[in-house]
Amino acid sequence: MPKRVLFVCLGNICRSPTAHGVFQQRVDGAGLSDAVLVDSAGTAGWHCGRAPDPRSQAFAAAHGYDLSALRARQVAAEDFRQFDYILAMDRANLSDLQALRPVDSRAELALFLDYADGACDEVPDPYYGGDDGFVTVLRLVEAAADGLLTAIRRTL
Repeated sequence: MPKRVLFVCLGNICRSPTAHGVFQQRVDGAGLSDAVLVDSAGTAGWHCGRAPDPRSQAFAAAHGYDLSALRARQVAAEDFRQFDYILAMDRANLSDLQALRPVDSRAELALFLDYADGACDEVPDPYYGGDDGFVTVLRLVEAAADGLLTAIRRTL
């Protein structure tokens, strides 16, 4: 049975789709596409059905990641039963996920940056800021994606 990973931010248009795209590329590059399934969602449903923010897509594309096929969706109760890892971009997302978590959840809830070796533990929301925020998100996500892939490989 494949490992299932869900990345979660607030609106699912900036941080979690970036994490989704970066981690999917890491999984594919490692030849683990059949062993690790990747998705992303938001705790809020404001952007359901929309593509990632154009700035997120542009910064990801400039670094070789294609987010164009992704569409925003909201976290559902079933996600807690289907995913092995549900990884939040910040503490507020994690708190929201903990409140939504059904009693029969099988998912490990954690901060995504728990898998990075940095001093920062939250991926900051770049939505209302400038370009530098999207660069920071990408840098943090790449570091955590490498750590997560290493951790998952140990369980396969």
